[in-house]
Amino acid sequence: MRALLQRVARAPGGRRGKWLILAIWLIAAVALGPLAGKLGDVEETGPNAFLPRGAESARVNTELEKFRTDTVMPAVVVYTGAGADATAAADRDAFARYVPAGQEVSQPIPSEDGEALMTIVPLDVEDDITDKVDELRDVAGANAPPGVHVEVGGPAGSLTDSVAVFDGLDTTLLLATGLVVAVLLLLTYRSPVLWLLPLLSVGFAAVLTQATTYLLAKHAGLPVDPQSAGVLMVLVFGVGTDYALLLIARYREELHRHEDRHEAMRIALRRSGPAILASAATIAVGLSCLAFADINSSRSLGLVGAVGVVCGFLAMVTVLPALLVIAGRWVFWPFVPHHGTPARKPRTIWSRVGAAVALRPRWSWLMSVAVTGALALSVVGINMGLTQAETFQDKPESVVAQERISAHYPSGASDPAEIVTRSDRTAEVRAAAAAVAGVARVEEGGDRTPDGELTAIAVVLEDAPDSQAAKDTVDALRTAVHQVDGADALVGGTTAETLDTQRAADRDLTTVVPIVLLVVLGVLILLLRALVAPLLLLATVVLSYFAALGASNLLFEHVLGYAGVDWSIPLMGFVFLVALGIDYNIFLMHRVKEEIGRLGHERGVLEGLTSTGGVITSAGIVLAATFAVFAGLPLVTMAQMGVLVGIGVLLDTFLVRTVLVPALALDLGRWFWWPGRLSRGTAVDGRGARNSTSSTSPDPAPESV
Repeated sequence: MRALLQRVARAPGGRRGKWLILAIWLIAAVALGPLAGKLGDVEETGPNAFLPRGAESARVNTELEKFRTDTVMPAVVVYTGAGADATAAADRDAFARYVPAGQEVSQPIPSEDGEALMTIVPLDVEDDITDKVDELRDVAGANAPPGVHVEVGGPAGSLTDSVAVFDGLDTTLLLATGLVVAVLLLLTYRSPVLWLLPLLSVGFAAVLTQATTYLLAKHAGLPVDPQSAGVLMVLVFGVGTDYALLLIARYREELHRHEDRHEAMRIALRRSGPAILASAATIAVGLSCLAFADINSSRSLGLVGAVGVVCGFLAMVTVLPALLVIAGRWVFWPFVPHHGTPARKPRTIWSRVGAAVALRPRWSWLMSVAVTGALALSVVGINMGLTQAETFQDKPESVVAQERISAHYPSGASDPAEIVTRSDRTAEVRAAAAAVAGVARVEEGGDRTPDGELTAIAVVLEDAPDSQAAKDTVDALRTAVHQVDGADALVGGTTAETLDTQRAADRDLTTVVPIVLLVVLGVLILLLRALVAPLLLLATVVLSYFAALGASNLLFEHVLGYAGVDWSIPLMGFVFLVALGIDYNIFLMHRVKEEIGRLGHERGVLEGLTSTGGVITSAGIVLAATFAVFAGLPLVTMAQMGVLVGIGVLLDTFLVRTVLVPALALDLGRWFWWPGRLSRGTAVDGRGARNSTSSTSPDPAPESV
């Protein structure tokens, strides 16, 4: 590994290599740019994109593809108010031109209370459903007189509103994230030029990431959906900027020690490279563990995110060093690092924090655990699950339509459950379904496959499709139809999909979490050559996760007014926070190990904290701010993800990495490194000499660092 890093370091830090690296990236950007723009072409937006693989509801969607009517998706138009009869009749004639051949608009269906009408408009999925629904809404809105309320919902309306959430999401997130990162880099470096280089390098990484993701999706079956594609750019910006901050901080230090900037960059890469590599490996492998998840959207987010982290790492250790060396020292203006001047002020805020922690380390880590533990208590009693209406920051029209249907019809009338059964057992399955409590009615007739072997039966439930009562009915319905011999009946539909997703989320949590913990622990053991330190570092990150989840729940419930937490958030938040949170511990402890080798244990811990304090804090703020961009999105699930990750990163930055970890290291002394070499009281410094970990010898000359 050391030899590999040395070879990598020589290229971007070389007098000729820097130009070669830049040329390679420019050629790659030009060549891959068109492919990067095609990422949207491979995004999976089908009915199973966000469902668990192998779930019964997903199997129903697959079976429905065999039916002639699989090309039809209904839009449900709901009318309320005086004069709704005439409006519905006029609209029925206007809607006819949007219906495919062989289909027709239903007659307006009155509610039992006589206060509402419902018209079902079948739309061809071969056309652009969203455009058709928008046109239906325009027609209905133009024809509605004062006092008549018209909403277009149903499956087609829900799809249109869901697509609208992701429409332009990539561009919006990219612009917002780029602006946030640019502002924070300006504040961090206070240089009119330096901030451009990390941003330009992240741009190269973004092109490589999108092109690679497109190629893997097209030719290797990598799952990509609109949600993972949107998160991808935020992750690349956040992680890439973190690595840029770490490398630039180390490069600045070496410029104070070396007159030749090429030599300074080679040493900076060699010193910071292992930490950046370990960080990228931890995040990429941790996210890849989501491949073991059942929910397709979770698998997509994990695998696509891993691709982004790897591409971000490659850009930050190649093109960014090349750009920095090409630009020279002046790029740091007005704070140009000159050879022979001190790299840091003798006393900084981080040295003061370290001194305070060193004075009472046990009290410091106990208080840190108490604070995070108190926040974690808010996890108890957390309200899990969101209804369809609660998944949007503002109610879309399809949700309003469903509310009106629930008020005047059986709540499941607009979105019935679907049963697919063998045609020769249709009567028995229909009778079994009708006998289930919670079923309002079993629709007559039923569509058949061209070969006549399968029949699809619509079952209207009494309760709203996303209610717990409807889920219980689906469970009972499945039990009933599964007992019909030879029917091979399957139950799907929106309620079944919600139920399957909820249960899969629970399974994924118990499956993926242990795998992620083992993988991250393995990386830490390899990096630190110890066992106690990795276990403690992992424990601090897990504690930080629960504290972040508790704090986020308080915000969701008392400030933001969310009804609950989406089922996907605990797992997604855990994977992101463990992978990203351990990042800062890696940066800190890698530097601490280096300093212990020449200063001894206590002074090494304090020097590691002091030397990395500014850069890790800046990195944490940048990463938290990039994920905070999600909080403004219209989808509650993504907003909750952004808030949770942002809070977790800030806790890791300001409490865990600053106080808790250094305090544990100081309190345990050399046992913190058991059973590694540092626990035995000796270490090897950068020149190969053996030093005592309790040494208090003065700092070596800059050239020997």
